[in-house]
Amino acid sequence: MAALANQNYPTGPPKPVRKNLVQDQDDYSAVPQKNCGGLNKKAQELVESKQALLNILEDVELERKLAEGERDRTLAIIKNLADGIIILEKNVITLCNPKIEIFFSLLPDNILGKSFQELVEDQRIGSLFRFLQEKGLDLDRVEFQPNDNLTLEVSALNIKGLGKEMGKMIVLHDITREKAVEQMKTEFVTIAAHQLRTPLSAIKWIMNMMLEGDLGQLSDSQKEFLQKTHQSNERMIRLVNDLLNVTRIEEGRFLYELKPYDIIKLTEKALAPLKELALQKGLDFVFEKPSSVIPPIYVDEEKFGIVIQNLVDNAINYTKQGKVLVSMAWDKPKEEVYFMVKDNGIGIPPDQQKRVFSRFFRSPNAVKTETEGTGLGLFIAKNIIEAHLGKIWFESQEGHGATFFFVLPRDPRQR
Repeated sequence: MAALANQNYPTGPPKPVRKNLVQDQDDYSAVPQKNCGGLNKKAQELVESKQALLNILEDVELERKLAEGERDRTLAIIKNLADGIIILEKNVITLCNPKIEIFFSLLPDNILGKSFQELVEDQRIGSLFRFLQEKGLDLDRVEFQPNDNLTLEVSALNIKGLGKEMGKMIVLHDITREKAVEQMKTEFVTIAAHQLRTPLSAIKWIMNMMLEGDLGQLSDSQKEFLQKTHQSNERMIRLVNDLLNVTRIEEGRFLYELKPYDIIKLTEKALAPLKELALQKGLDFVFEKPSSVIPPIYVDEEKFGIVIQNLVDNAINYTKQGKVLVSMAWDKPKEEVYFMVKDNGIGIPPDQQKRVFSRFFRSPNAVKTETEGTGLGLFIAKNIIEAHLGKIWFESQEGHGATFFFVLPRDPRQR
């Protein structure tokens, strides 16, 4: 123990032992500096990524606000439209505007989220959805009257996005006022026409008596003046009759009495005075009868005569020289009779052809050629033919005449 005690031990804390991992102080400091550079680079990248994400978030937020603003703007426009709007997506109501409340006395919230079928049974708006169910969701300005005090014009439009159909938009346009004005106009025309008819008929009767010599002999010049007056009176009577026919068509009172007739004889009867008129004008007039036998055709004799008169009269009036051709053909398999009225007159300009069957329409070249005319003849003819479940159409080239076709079934009652 004493020997151990006499040993010389170093005083103070023990010195650390270096294991030569690095050679000197400069080498020791080089390693952490290299590692810190990599960390700094990573940190810088993180900062830049963070900033990029913040920029993206700012852009997204800006786009969100713009989208919300556009949505609010669109909703404000829809809510303030004068027309009623209903949006259907997958047969469910997803949007409607306050105008629906005015039309059907219900809040828009009462129908939002409901299916088409549910609303068919609704007491307040069910009539509209039953109408849509009957007519289909492909409508363009079809009239609908939910009650006596409201008339709507209904259109159904496709909503498309991303190349596919996303739903339907039902547009309800209030035409109650327009219909009321139209009704007043119709009533006025009816009253005026009836008031004119009586004196015109009396004038016609007196002039016929004078021309026949019942009131004494007339000189040639007197007869000539009376004949011109008689023709003018006849035009006035025809105008009055056309106006009355139009009002009856509009009111649904243009009644038809269908009976079986020999259609060839009925056509010849209607053509007789027109043929004479064409010959007086120096036109060739040809009636081509069908080669096959035609069975009796069910028509209204008076209304059929109006169709023939209106079509052939137009052909004569708008043909200065040449020929007017009327022909018939029988389609046995379809049990239909075809008519054709062809002329080589002034024709119809291409930009006017869509309006040919409209009320009071006369093309500019027709007005220049024949100043007199009402523009009602083709409108009336079309309605008569369609009331017989037939069809009318035409082909024309300006300056090269027009050809009108129409077809009538043998018996409309069986269609």
